[in-house]
Amino acid sequence: MKILETYILRRVGQMFLVALLPVLAIIWTTQVLARINLVTDSGQSIGSFAKLATFILPSIIPIVLPFALTIGITQTLTAMNNDSELTVIDAAGADRGTIIRPIMLLAAVISVFSFLVDNIVEPRAKTEARQMIAAAYADLLSSVIEEKTFRKIEDGLYVQISERLSGRILKGLFVVDERDPAFELIYYAREGAVDENGNSLIMKDGEVHRKAANGDVSVIKFDSYSFDLSDLTQSRGQATLRASDRDLAFLLHPDTKDPDYVYKPRSYVAELHRRLTDWLLPIVFALISLVAAGDARSHREARLHPMVVALALAFALRWAAFYAANQIETTTSFIPVLYAVPLVSGGIAALLLKRNRRITMPAAIRGRVGDFWQRLQERYSTADDSSAGGSA
Repeated sequence: MKILETYILRRVGQMFLVALLPVLAIIWTTQVLARINLVTDSGQSIGSFAKLATFILPSIIPIVLPFALTIGITQTLTAMNNDSELTVIDAAGADRGTIIRPIMLLAAVISVFSFLVDNIVEPRAKTEARQMIAAAYADLLSSVIEEKTFRKIEDGLYVQISERLSGRILKGLFVVDERDPAFELIYYAREGAVDENGNSLIMKDGEVHRKAANGDVSVIKFDSYSFDLSDLTQSRGQATLRASDRDLAFLLHPDTKDPDYVYKPRSYVAELHRRLTDWLLPIVFALISLVAAGDARSHREARLHPMVVALALAFALRWAAFYAANQIETTTSFIPVLYAVPLVSGGIAALLLKRNRRITMPAAIRGRVGDFWQRLQERYSTADDSSAGGSA
């Protein structure tokens, strides 16, 4: 690689990291805070929460990478144009490949990295995160529920304990069960314990209030009562994997007996085609950025900032790809549309780049910007002339 190409690659790479890291940190923080209930609801340590936060990161990286690359390319080339570096490169007789080659090389590396994260790292991280959350909620009473805290276990089931002792012994039990719409059950017990398998809550010396739908209430005292937790602990202790949690091999050859696949087979089709197209976006966005900012232009030319143009097109293409992927779950006719979004847009950008064509603002907007710029110049030139005449 030539010295000039290395220089451009280094500058674009530095700006890419400057744009990537803050945006990635902000989005990561919002996603992590949305899962803070793992600590508050399940009593997990801060170390477990940090581990879960690490598992979230791979799902964010492929989304942020293309936009950070767009910012890095357009900002670097705009700065080089303002410093007349692009003009000097053209005057020196260097071809446009001197600018294009290092940028497209960086885009290709980022695309491959995005493919690996999206298809290998992210599915494993999501699977580990789901299993971790399921395990955290599996032992509902003996270790999860905090003392003297009224806690919702699931819809219609609430539990409070006064004190937790060794040997899985619980003091002062209060359980409200509203899961059956026909009646409401309220349990009070002086003492209770969860069996070793976590399938039953044995309550001693208490009473249960049964309120029917018509308002009738019956009270039954008991010396010992077993509250079934088997369905609840099994559902909480097992991680349900979705299409986004599967690796590429599973998506290519799904297990037809998998419960989630049987329930929503088209979501797996949509996820497969999304994985096969999303990794192309860094290359497409790089081509668009080169068309928007890759040539030398006059500072007096009325135009939008290349970053604004490139990001607007990038967001539009990202939204189109997202919309097409979602529609595949309804109808498979959107599969060609999903592939057309990166391929057609990338082909058009490559054609414009080859023909040295620019992405410019519409004539109406360009005319208004030009008129505004001319009036601004006239106003300041009149003010300068008046101040000069007064001083003379």
